[in-house]
Amino acid sequence: MQRTVFFISDSTGITAETIGNSILAQFEGLRFDKHRLPFIDDTHKAEAAALRIKTHYAKSGERPIVVNTMADRALCDIVAASGALMLDVFAPFIGPLETELGAKRSGAVNRSHGLVDFEKYEARINATNYALSHDDGIDVDYAQADLILVGVSRSGKTPTCLYMALHYGVSAANYPLTDEDLEKLELPARLRPYRDRLFGLTIEPERLAQIREQRRAGSRYATLKQCRWELEQADRLMRQAGIPSLNTTHVSIEEIASKIFASFGIERTMY
Repeated sequence: MQRTVFFISDSTGITAETIGNSILAQFEGLRFDKHRLPFIDDTHKAEAAALRIKTHYAKSGERPIVVNTMADRALCDIVAASGALMLDVFAPFIGPLETELGAKRSGAVNRSHGLVDFEKYEARINATNYALSHDDGIDVDYAQADLILVGVSRSGKTPTCLYMALHYGVSAANYPLTDEDLEKLELPARLRPYRDRLFGLTIEPERLAQIREQRRAGSRYATLKQCRWELEQADRLMRQAGIPSLNTTHVSIEEIASKIFASFGIERTMY
């Protein structure tokens, strides 16, 4: 069975989609046809969204589900007229907060992901630039790095660095362990002054071979034998150097970042 789900917001829709997907993931065996409708911030857009939802309802015969983070109650009512099941993400929290704070919600739109804190926003931009310029050993000036990820090629270092920079403003560099590094089995000289900032990423050899095959089909680089050798040597090197590490095979980028932050005692909020 497949159900249609709409993530609707007066802003980017990221909150609605993130929370909605977390909830839907609890229902195994069901398939969901998902649609994100961002910036529904006026009557015309709300009516268009309601019409789209009604159309899906008529075609499928199954009641659509709406995960909603719109702040304006009038816009919520317009969408609710579509007949969909409305799941208002804010509803359980607004009432208790109004009572506790002695204040009423403003109902202002486009607040969830606005540039509320320009200092944090600038930090995220600067950290992203840092991650890009210090990717795969392009620049090895690590003095400004909050942390440095090490590991063999294609073990997840680059996307993790960019995620931490984009969302949390963490300046993360990454260093790819080369065959020369792995043969010597010693920490590269350029990394030794920053030993306390190092964190290792590893991965199962079969998964690594699959990823590399997509990048360089038929190459020695992608063979299972080469992947196993590199990962075994990298594991020995990291254990010898006392570098904490994490196997990324079955772990999301979000979880990887959270575990790295916990290892370093880094406490950052997303906004």
